[in-house]
Amino acid sequence: MLRTLCRRGGAIFQQSQRAAPRLWVTPAQQRWASSLPINTVVLFVPQQEAWVVERMGRYHRILEPGLNFLIPLLDKVRYVQSLKEIVIDVPEQSAVSLDNVTLQIDGVLYLRILDPFKASYGVEDPEYAVTQLAQTTMRSELGKLTLDKVFRERESLNSNIVHSINQASDEWGIRCLRYEIKDIHVPPRVKESMQMQVEAERKKRATVLESEGMREAAINVAEGRKQAQILASEGEKAEQINQAAGEAQAVLAKAEAKAKAIRLLSDALTEQNGNAAASLSVAEQYVSAFSNLAKQTNTVLLPSNTGDVTGMVTQAMTIYSALAKASPDGSVKPAAAAAAEKKEEEFRDYLPPPEEQRTQ
Repeated sequence: MLRTLCRRGGAIFQQSQRAAPRLWVTPAQQRWASSLPINTVVLFVPQQEAWVVERMGRYHRILEPGLNFLIPLLDKVRYVQSLKEIVIDVPEQSAVSLDNVTLQIDGVLYLRILDPFKASYGVEDPEYAVTQLAQTTMRSELGKLTLDKVFRERESLNSNIVHSINQASDEWGIRCLRYEIKDIHVPPRVKESMQMQVEAERKKRATVLESEGMREAAINVAEGRKQAQILASEGEKAEQINQAAGEAQAVLAKAEAKAKAIRLLSDALTEQNGNAAASLSVAEQYVSAFSNLAKQTNTVLLPSNTGDVTGMVTQAMTIYSALAKASPDGSVKPAAAAAAEKKEEEFRDYLPPPEEQRTQ
């Protein structure tokens, strides 16, 4: 008998489930009234649903998912609440921002029933109450922001709306999880102004970027010129240092060579016939210098006795003899000077008289 009763109860329950009331209907997003499950003594509550039972018109208990037993005629299922997350489409509404711009805004509300008892007895129509609360809260929050901040601070706006809804919906046993603004419509003129503002802002940014690029290019060119001048000056400095060092080494080398030559010449003069060799060298230098006259410049200063070679040689040897006699170390002896004078007289015998030299 109990088995038959369970079968009949299951069949009646399946029929009642086809016409079971739904607190939240997803397609229409509206609560609609229908017949509640009939008390068949044995009831099977689906998962994520809470059935509120009244006994003789007074709240008795909430049926948990699974198998439940009720007393006929005394117990009655009064409300059926869904414990799933519910999505409510908030209708489009108009709101005025802080800078007096009229906006058309719609949104989506996500909530969940935490306390089926409060949701059943705390408010008559939870969906309508939450929807109206979301709309009024949205209008009040938008009135605190300007149009530009509405687009920039959408996340903070959503969080403020959720916080305001939760403060009022705690008494209803409903918890608002999040609120999302779907779309924001602005008047056509305001939209055109926003487009013009965006274009002007982009032109401004392009101009600023171009000027910054020109500035960076000028700075780079100036830096390059500066580095080039520094490197050129350093190169010129190094070149001058190297040239001075080379000239100094050349002067030293010439001085050393000249000193060595003088030492060799002094050694040669002390030997036999050294004075004759010196006279020959002086005569050759005189002839060579006289042959180069008028080759370097047009202005020439000539002595009165240009053809008197012997006179010039005699004068040079006289200076040399005087220096040799005045030498304190006696490197050139008077005998050598007398020999030099004798050689000059012998050499003078082979030359023509001065008058003939001038005539020639």
